[in-house]
Amino acid sequence: MDIGQIIFLLLLIVVLYISAKLYSRIWRNIHLGKKESLRDQPARRIRQVLLVAFGQKKMFKRIVPAIFHLFIYLAFLLTQIELIEILLDGLTGRHRIFATSLGGFYTFVIGFIEILSVLALIATIAFIVRRVILKVARFQQPEMWGWPSRDALIILTLELVLIFGILTMNSADVVLQARAVPHFPDTGELPISGWLGPALLGGMETSTLIILERFGWWLHILVVFGFLIYLPISKHLHILLAFPNTYFARLAPKGKMKNMPEVMNEVKSMLGLTEEEDAPPMTDELPEFGAADVMDLSWKNVLDAYTCTECGRCTAECPANITGKKLSPRKIMMDVRDRAEEIGKTLDTNPEMTRQNYDDGKNLFDRITPEELHACTTCNACVEACPVLINPLDIILQMRRYEILTLASGPSDWTSMFNSMENTGAVWQVPEERDAWTKND
Repeated sequence: MDIGQIIFLLLLIVVLYISAKLYSRIWRNIHLGKKESLRDQPARRIRQVLLVAFGQKKMFKRIVPAIFHLFIYLAFLLTQIELIEILLDGLTGRHRIFATSLGGFYTFVIGFIEILSVLALIATIAFIVRRVILKVARFQQPEMWGWPSRDALIILTLELVLIFGILTMNSADVVLQARAVPHFPDTGELPISGWLGPALLGGMETSTLIILERFGWWLHILVVFGFLIYLPISKHLHILLAFPNTYFARLAPKGKMKNMPEVMNEVKSMLGLTEEEDAPPMTDELPEFGAADVMDLSWKNVLDAYTCTECGRCTAECPANITGKKLSPRKIMMDVRDRAEEIGKTLDTNPEMTRQNYDDGKNLFDRITPEELHACTTCNACVEACPVLINPLDIILQMRRYEILTLASGPSDWTSMFNSMENTGAVWQVPEERDAWTKND
């Protein structure tokens, strides 16, 4: 085993160890939410993953960014094939381990990856221009100031570096193959590096080309390792979570609200629709309705938050936001994710705290204001717009339920309506019971 293999192996072990710790924290934070079973209709769920996550179905409602995103997405998927080879090369000390055995098919795959890499390069530059020069409106909202914008530019820059590494490695490799240098097996005629290498590097010394090829190889793998460690703190975690998120998406019709058993049983009891032995037991403890913090939400709500791509399509379609109100569905998801991160960090530094006894004196209402919650019209525009089936509305409704039913708070015109419905069964305050007309002779 040479020094290069030893360095590669040590790096791989360190990266896998750090990644395991980071991703296990994400897993733990997602499961701060309540249990919810979402495993019914597996065939429909698999179809949903194929169409929405793999097929990018909902992305194409905006055709131009969808095409650019498709270039990067396909390049990401297919470069994993080349990444497998690079990992095996690093471990075995060989070079292009599949080239000889796969022959023409290998040339086709690597050539196709090169074409996608160039298309991804064009798309990456286009996305940088859209953010930095054109300043697309949905990327300029207040919740995108600071770290979210830097995060996006960091990832786009790393993509440029990754593509540069691939093309440098392949271009130097092509020239070295033409010179019949040992250790560089024939890859066949590659569509990009086949002309780029001789045009730019053809006049260089062989020793320089070997250094350039190794530079491109190491740059490629180091950026990949960097991605792996960086993703858990980046919105680009959606690269991994989009697939489980679309699989576990709720299949109920959009807008269908979940009944609260506590309220439903109480109403049935008041209307005499339950037998005495079936009535819920009376307790002195007041129940809590809705959600005030991450632990009151479902694990799926928290998975939604971690899957959020921060693309802003939900906010761009939100009628409340369009009309100048404070609500931004994207911010709701970012706030839930940031709160989950805050709780996770506290749990890491305070071993005596658990999900069950957690209390730091804060909750989601410290991040999401009543003004934002009240602005929502429950139109489902945000749910329909999301390309990975995230549901900001469910979180908004659960927080509104907590505000109204547990805190007995909310806008004055809402509370008077709810009181009237509770007392008379009618939205408007009337002097008689709503069904009084049925009792007249």
